This record gives sequence, structure tokens and C-alpha cells, in this order.
Amino acid sequence: MGRLTLFSYKSSNSFLHNLDTRCKLIVLSFLSISILKADFTALIIITIIILGFLASEDIKLISLLKQIKYFILLLFFIFIARAVSTNGDSLFVLSWISFTKQGVIEGVRVCWKFFIIMVMGILFSCSTKPSYLKCAAQWFLRPIPFIPEKRISIMISLFLRFFPLILKQVNNVLDAQKTRCSELQKNPIKKIINVSLPVLKKIFQCADNLAISMEARCYSENRTEPEFIKSGQEKNVYIATIVLSSIMFAF
Repeated sequence: MGRLTLFSYKSSNSFLHNLDTRCKLIVLSFLSISILKADFTALIIITIIILGFLASEDIKLISLLKQIKYFILLLFFIFIARAVSTNGDSLFVLSWISFTKQGVIEGVRVCWKFFIIMVMGILFSCSTKPSYLKCAAQWFLRPIPFIPEKRISIMISLFLRFFPLILKQVNNVLDAQKTRCSELQKNPIKKIINVSLPVLKKIFQCADNLAISMEARCYSENRTEPEFIKSGQEKNVYIATIVLSSIMFAF
């Protein structure tokens, strides 16, 4: 379970843990949109801030990179696509593929933005209880007519609870495949099938067991929800977010 701590709630008394969940959702949404306009100067500033929050949450950067290695692989392909598809001055030619200077710069910037958004999501998930996220989603959806806010918030909460379990099942299947010398299989399609089918089967079994357990306990949407706890720093966080977003748009 040590490999799953970054994607599941971790009890602590840090600054992020004590913030109102609604505040964290608003800030996360606002920064995720604002960062799309950020240049390298703004990216450096927000990266320094995020590294400080990672240290406050006792999250090691090496451990984080290991857990999101497949996401980093995706960023690598995005970087290659940007580097070869953006017009500009030719930097170097690899076989028949030409990398441009403007493409490399744009690829680094795009991947950097995606990486920051991913890390912000990890900080949010490890500092927010699923029950509070459920209440926050319900609070935001309540004013919208014809939207079953309770049902949607329950689905969001269950997804957060299932996500670490999905990762655990993937790791278990990969370990089982390695013991059966799966490395000898050279066909990538067969490799994907051999991993995905057992994982899907286990996920559906867990979902069925959860549904049966909820029915056995007479679970309903009408429940007593926990009250939101405010740290008193929400106003300062909003001001800091507006300033940081302004910096992103300015640069």
C-alpha cells in the first residue's frame, strides 16, 4: 500500500488539510485554467510554490516521479509530437524526423504545464477526505436545476475511493505476470490484453461486492453530511490565487 499513498487521503495537520474543501476546489479549478496561459517565468514561480507544498505534505519528489512514471511517459510522447510538428528553425534531424527549436521549447512548456496540473491534483487528493469532497461537489451542484447532486457527488466519492484500489489491482496483476515471465512476450497488444482483462475482471468484482455491501447496509442518498471546517485562511488563499493567476496571464 505504500505505493498508493500519493493518490489517497493521508491524515495530517498541514495547511492544505485544514483548508475548506470548497476553497481547494475553487483554487484548483482556477489555477488549472490560468496555467494554460503561463510562460516560463510564471511556471518557475508556481513550481517553487508546489515544491514547498510537497515538502509540507512530506511527499518525496523521487517517490512522486516513480508513481506517475506512466504519466511521464505520456508527457514524453507529447513532447516529441510538439517538437516535430511545430514549424520553426531546425535544431537537429533524427533519421527522417526534424526537431525544431520552437517545437522543443513549446513541448517543454506544454509538458511542464501538464505536470504541474497533475501534481496539484495529487496534493488535492492526499489532503482531502472523499467524504468532504462529496459534500463540496453536492454544495456546488445544488443550485443547478434538474441535477441529482447527491447521486453525482456519491459517484465522485466512490471514484476517489476506487482509484487507489484500481492501481493496487494493476500492480498485483503486473507482479503476477512477472512471475510468469511476461517479459518474454514480445507482442505489445497481447501484453495489454493480458494485463487489462484480469484488471477489469477484478474491478467489476470489487464494484459488485461494494454494491451488495451498500444494499445490505440500507445505504441511501439521504445521509447526515459532515460540516465544512474552515481554517480561517481561505480569504488569504483566494487573494494569493488571484495574484498568482494575474502573474500567469501577465507573463
